[in-house]
Amino acid sequence: MPRLLVLNGTNLNMLGTREPNLYGSDTLADVERLVSERAAELGCSVEFFQSNHEGVLIDKLHASRGMADGVIVNAGALTHTSVALRDALLAAELPIAEVHITNVHKREAFRHHSYISDIAEAVVVGAGVHGYVYGLEILHRAWNRR
Repeated sequence: MPRLLVLNGTNLNMLGTREPNLYGSDTLADVERLVSERAAELGCSVEFFQSNHEGVLIDKLHASRGMADGVIVNAGALTHTSVALRDALLAAELPIAEVHITNVHKREAFRHHSYISDIAEAVVVGAGVHGYVYGLEILHRAWNRR
């Protein structure tokens, strides 16, 4: 059974209340429910992890090496700033699906660059919380190609 890690970074614990005009009213618990349901249909196990602290996210990635088969990552603002998180994703040696709830390319210029995109199997932007499900489906197809 493939094992998936869903890693959420800064401020994603505030989904549902933070800028609902941008991020909608779905909460992180709603994201977890959506992904869990689809993972069960695909025969995958899934672990969810969220932190507002870069080092904690990095520690989780280090611990996931050999324990997970892929990672969906929404690093929040760390996407645009953290070389350290990028290095940890590379060190984990996992297929990556990068997810952003909003279309970051329609937002401020500083959000247009990602330190993760070029190492990801796929990047899903602007699909709302369903982007996490799309990321799971992309990784699932990648696992089946091996």
